[in-house]
Amino acid sequence: MSESVRIIEMGPRDGLQNEKTLVSVADRIAFVRALVDAGLTTVEVGAFVSPKAIPQMVGSDEVMRSVAALPGEFHVLVPNVKGYEAAHAAGAKVISVFTAASESFSRANINCSIGESLERFKPVIAHAKTDGIKVRGYVSCALGCPYEGEIKPQAVADVAKALWDLGCYEVSLGDTIGVGTPLKARQMLRAVGGDVPVARLAMHFHDTYGQALANLYAGMEEGVRVIDAAAGGLGGCPFAPGATGNVATEDVVYMLEGMGVRTGVDMAKLLAATNEMSRLLGRPPVSRVAAALNARGRRVANGE
Repeated sequence: MSESVRIIEMGPRDGLQNEKTLVSVADRIAFVRALVDAGLTTVEVGAFVSPKAIPQMVGSDEVMRSVAALPGEFHVLVPNVKGYEAAHAAGAKVISVFTAASESFSRANINCSIGESLERFKPVIAHAKTDGIKVRGYVSCALGCPYEGEIKPQAVADVAKALWDLGCYEVSLGDTIGVGTPLKARQMLRAVGGDVPVARLAMHFHDTYGQALANLYAGMEEGVRVIDAAAGGLGGCPFAPGATGNVATEDVVYMLEGMGVRTGVDMAKLLAATNEMSRLLGRPPVSRVAAALNARGRRVANGE
């Protein structure tokens, strides 16, 4: 547990794309810069998707170009070849493709079956390989689905293996609606680890039922060392009413540093970045740690 953990910051993409308030390109660029300055050097910065479907991600090409020179690795989401071509033109070096372990969710989210989604990715991954671009894969609903309920670990393993076999360098397993518990997370990761090297797995857990940190800890005990998180707990799922955002980066950093695990993140700078985005969105951060630190800061400012 003492070794370092790689945190992939999801706020600028998976976080903001589910927020009702649209954030300008300039503010999104400033957000990425602030996160990088805080020590989060792997950041998902945008998505090359339909502007009608996800207007929050309009201008992702501008964001990508503006942050490309910063120190770090910047990811973008692409759904198909058209999205890939736009991402490549913007200078992306790492792209992400996404499917689900639930047929119902796949059809609701991307209007196709799991098998059809994997077929869509084949030319994308082939182009990426030719262009020297890395591809990361996402599996949604790895611990539960809003339509089908419980998802069998083997179903997750099958989809993860398919992504791995297609050429994804890493597979991120998502508890999209935040219903998982530690035992279920452990069982799922063990099943997937039978087909994909554990060193190539990531955990992408939402915190709807307050279980995300416990689930992450269980996953770390299984050997997973990559965690997706979003500053301030940004995000949600449009297909799962009541589902909250990604586990908050502040909460993850606080837990890891308290365990002696190195993150390289400056909490004060991360909190400042979160607070500025929360101001733009017009609501306080969901993060428990951010709320506690902000309260302490107010007490200090008031001389209490």
